Amino acid sequence: MPQASAVPRIIGSAAAVIGLLDVVSAVFPAFRNGRMHHMAAVFPGTVSSLAAATSVVTGILVLMLAHGLKRGKQRAWWATVVLMPVGAATQLIYRHSTFGVAVSLGLMALLIVHRGEFTALSDPRTRWRALANLVGLSAFAFALGLVITSAHPASERGNPGFGDRCRHVLYGLFGFGGPVHYTSDRVDDVVSFSLGGLGLLIVCSTVYLALRPARPVAELGEADEERLRCLLARHGARDSLGHFALRRDKSVVFSPSGKAAICYRVVSGVALAGGDPIGDVEAWPGAIESFMELARAHAWLPAVVGCSETGGQVWTRETGLDALELGDEAVVDAGAFSLDGRAMRNVRQMVKRIERSGYTCRVRRVRELTEDEKEQVRLAADAWRGTDTERGFSMALGRFGEAADGDCVVVTAHKERESGAAHPELGDLRAVLHFVPWGPDGMSLELMRRDRAADPGLNELLIVAALRQAPELGIQRVSLNFAMFRSALARGERIGAGPVLRGWRGLLVFLSRWFQIESLYKFNAKFQPEWVPRFLVFPNSRDLPRIGFAIMQAEGFVTLSLPLPAALQRFLPRRAGRPPHRHNPGYASPSGTGARQKAAA
Repeated sequence: MPQASAVPRIIGSAAAVIGLLDVVSAVFPAFRNGRMHHMAAVFPGTVSSLAAATSVVTGILVLMLAHGLKRGKQRAWWATVVLMPVGAATQLIYRHSTFGVAVSLGLMALLIVHRGEFTALSDPRTRWRALANLVGLSAFAFALGLVITSAHPASERGNPGFGDRCRHVLYGLFGFGGPVHYTSDRVDDVVSFSLGGLGLLIVCSTVYLALRPARPVAELGEADEERLRCLLARHGARDSLGHFALRRDKSVVFSPSGKAAICYRVVSGVALAGGDPIGDVEAWPGAIESFMELARAHAWLPAVVGCSETGGQVWTRETGLDALELGDEAVVDAGAFSLDGRAMRNVRQMVKRIERSGYTCRVRRVRELTEDEKEQVRLAADAWRGTDTERGFSMALGRFGEAADGDCVVVTAHKERESGAAHPELGDLRAVLHFVPWGPDGMSLELMRRDRAADPGLNELLIVAALRQAPELGIQRVSLNFAMFRSALARGERIGAGPVLRGWRGLLVFLSRWFQIESLYKFNAKFQPEWVPRFLVFPNSRDLPRIGFAIMQAEGFVTLSLPLPAALQRFLPRRAGRPPHRHNPGYASPSGTGARQKAAA
C-alpha cells in the first residue's frame, strides 16, 4: 500500500513557521526591516497600525491552519490560499519586507501546484456549526461591545449617539478605529483591545469549528450487525475479541468482497480499531485497505488497539505501520483446569474459605435468565461500578441481556444479606461475571463486578466456578483479564534483571496505583494461564501520545465533555447506539467493564 505524500506535512510546517513569524514581527517591532524604513512614508500611520493588527490575526489563523494542512484538509487549503495574499500585504506595509512577501506568495504557489494533495474531507456538520458560531458569537460580541463602549466615558466632544457607538463597535471588531473618542489614550486602548479581542475570538473559534476533523456518530446499524454476526459465526473462533466488535458505539467498514470487516470509532481525530479484523483472514487486506482509504479521506490518524500477533503482522505488512506490544491476554484451558497442586494452593484455600462463609455460585447462559434476573444483574452492575464513567471500548460489549446475546454466559454469586444492607433491591446477589462467546468452544470475560462489602476472594470463587462449569457448556477456552506490559513486570522481578528493566518495572508499579497494571497481572497469574500477546498498531512513534490520549478517552479514563444537569442532557442527541428493539424489552444501557480493563490505558 503506497505511503501518504510528505508534501502536506512539509507545507504545513512551512505555514506554521510563517504564521509564527507574522505574530512575532507584529508584536516585536525590532523584527521590522530597518533597511526599508524609508517606505514608511508611503503608508499613513493608521494603515501601518492596521497592518500590524492584521499581521497578528493572520499569523494566528495560519498557525491554526497549519495542522489542517499537515493532514491534507481541503478547507485548510482554501483558507490558506485566501490568507496568503493578506499576509504578503501586511509584510509589505508593516515590515516593509520583500523577503516576507516572496515567502508568503511562494507558499501560496506551492499550495496551488500541489492542490491534488489536499483532498481530506471534513465533517459536513462542522460547516453549520461554524456558521452558527459565527452568527451567535457575533451577536453576543456586538452586544457586549456596546456595553463596553457605553461604560467608558467619552471625550468632551460630546456624548456620541447610539449610531456612532454601533459603528465604533463594528469597526472595533474588525480592528479599525471608530468615531467615538474617549477621555484618555488609556481608555481608548482598553476599548480598542477589548473589541479587537472579541473579533479575534469570533474568527479563531469559527475557523476551529470549520476545520475540526470529522467525527461521525458511531452507530452499528441492524443490517451491519447481522452481517458481522454471520462473519463471527464462521470465523469467530480465531479471535477472543471478535464479539466485542458488536458494540453499538462503533462504525464498520467491510472489505470489497464482504468477507471481512473492521469496526472502529473516531476519537479526537484518531480512527481506533479494536482487535483483529472480523472474517476470513484472506479477506483482511481488502478490509484494511478500505479502512485506510477511509482514514485518508477524512484525515483521521489510523490505529489498532489489542490486535493479535497474526493481526499485527497483517496490518504492518499491508500498511507499513509499526506495532508495539501492549501486554498479554490470560487464556485458561478449561478442560485441563484443576485446583490440585502446589501452584494452585492459594486459590484453593481462598475458594474453600469463602465457600464456608455461605457463598454459592450459578453459571448459566444469558438466555436462561428471567427478565427479573436480567434486570437485577443490570442494577447490580450499575450499583457496583467504581466510577461514574462507563469504561471499555476494544474489549467490552457494553450491554447485557439482549436476546441476540443469549449465548453469553453469566456467573452470579449469592449470599443471604443482613438486614439494613445497602442495595436491598439486589436481593442475595453479591457478584457478577459476564462472558461473551469466543467461537463455538470459548468465552471471553467482559464484565466483573462485586459488592464492595462482600468478603475478599469472591472474584476467585466466580472464576473457579466458571472454569469448572465451562466443559458442561461445551467451552474449552476461557479468556480472562488483559495484563498490560506483563512481560516487563515478569522479567523485571527476576534475578539478574538490569537497571533499565528494573526501572521500567518500578514505573509500572507506581502507575498501578491508578491503572491496576500490577494487580491485574498478579490476579491473572493465580490461574496458571497461557499468556497471549496483544499489540498496538500505529503510524509513527511521534503519534503515540495522541493515540494514547484517544485510547484513554475511548476507554473512559479521560472525559473531555463537561457535566450537564439532567434537565439539559435530555435535550441533547443520543450518543452512539440505536434505540431498543421493539421485540426486545430486555435492552439495557451499557454497563461498562469495570474490572476487566483489557484495553490499553
